[in-house]
Amino acid sequence: MKLLRYLSPVTTLSLSTVISLASITTATAQIVPDSSLGAESSVVNPDVIKGIPSDRIDGGAVRGSSLLHSFQEFNIGEGRGAYFSNPANIINIFTRVTGGNPSNILGKLGVLGNANLFLLNLTGRQK
Repeated sequence: MKLLRYLSPVTTLSLSTVISLASITTATAQIVPDSSLGAESSVVNPDVIKGIPSDRIDGGAVRGSSLLHSFQEFNIGEGRGAYFSNPANIINIFTRVTGGNPSNILGKLGVLGNANLFLLNLTGRQK
């Protein structure tokens, strides 16, 4: 009986740890590139930007002075950030979301530079 009394908190702690780890995995998978740009696909890298855990978005397809990105899912959790890299000579960054879900932007969204950022998610709109 004494063993069960001590085993229960350990079991509870283990279960809490598993649940915490599961939520970390979910949080890092909030921005998912699609394959529509082929070899020019976006690349999502974990980073700390401006002091907060963030995703740095690199890659994309350069077309003149524009940079194109395409994602299946695009969500930013509370207390997190997502920042687009801004290569030289890029004036506009166009980002589209092709999946069927709305984007939830609860954290910070920005550009690591001076480009204009456009985020379009028409497939997730309310009907």
